[in-house]
Amino acid sequence: MFYRPEDGHGLPHNPFNAIVTPRPIGWISTRGADGSENLAPYSFFNAVAYVPPQVMFASTSAKPDRDGTKDTMANIRETGVFCVNIVEYAMKDVMNRTSGPWPKEVDEFEDAGIARVECETIPCSRVAAAPANLECRLSQIVKLEGEANFLAVGEVTGVHMRDDCLKDGIFDVLAFNPLTRMGYRDYSVIREKFSLSRPGE
Repeated sequence: MFYRPEDGHGLPHNPFNAIVTPRPIGWISTRGADGSENLAPYSFFNAVAYVPPQVMFASTSAKPDRDGTKDTMANIRETGVFCVNIVEYAMKDVMNRTSGPWPKEVDEFEDAGIARVECETIPCSRVAAAPANLECRLSQIVKLEGEANFLAVGEVTGVHMRDDCLKDGIFDVLAFNPLTRMGYRDYSVIREKFSLSRPGE
């Protein structure tokens, strides 16, 4: 099968969602200028540079109470900071709860019963029990093609790692089994890993 996105695919659901898979989930916590808290998952997320360490995520829809975007991006515009909380399999249900289309007044930490603590380098909350948290200062917001598509790039200014995830000097993902997005309503969990050496190493 071949299709041009501009012509449509003729399938029941958009296959593009499932082709780039699996995708890590950036569970983004933010605080608005008014002090309101928000926590929401984004699967258009990844690390993009080592030095300085940088991450990106994209928001691709809008809410009527947020001027063409969603709570997360609106808060980042106001404050210039955000925190990426890594999602483990054990947190799948509370993570999913925070994906709801709640009014901006709703604090997802409270709504989903998620414990929070203050970040060290930015004025923002983070998920206390997450395997890792990346505190970020906004580098830039890029308007992408499409009505409500925005890409945020942040420089990582602080890194938290849960002690039980450090094994023999490495951050061991099998200690917590990361949750990944597969597309549609499908997710997967990482329970296996292997190593490959690059040519010349």
